[in-house]
Amino acid sequence: MQQLGRLWRGELALDNAFWNWAVIGGLAVNLTSSALFLFLIIAEQTIAALIAGYIFSVPYNIIAAMGVWRSAERYTGDPKHAELAQIVTLVGMVLLTVT
Repeated sequence: MQQLGRLWRGELALDNAFWNWAVIGGLAVNLTSSALFLFLIIAEQTIAALIAGYIFSVPYNIIAAMGVWRSAERYTGDPKHAELAQIVTLVGMVLLTVT
C-alpha cells in the first residue's frame, strides 16, 4: 500500500511508474477483470459482471495514470520522454477502461 501511495503522489521514478504500474500492472489488472467479467456474463450474472469488470480496473487505471502523470512532472531527464509517458499512459488507460 505504501508503494501505491507513492505512485499516486508521483514520488516514484518515471520508468518505475510507467513500466511497472501502468504497463505491467495495468495489463494484469485489466486482463483479470475482463476475464472475470466474461466468466460472469457467461454465468448470466450481469450485475455482478459489471461490478467485477469495473470495480478494480477503473480505480487502478486512474491511480496509475495519475501516478505516471505526476512522476513525469518531476522527471529531470529529456522532457520528450516525460510527455510520451504521459500520452501513452493516458491513451492506454482510457482504452483499457472503455473496452
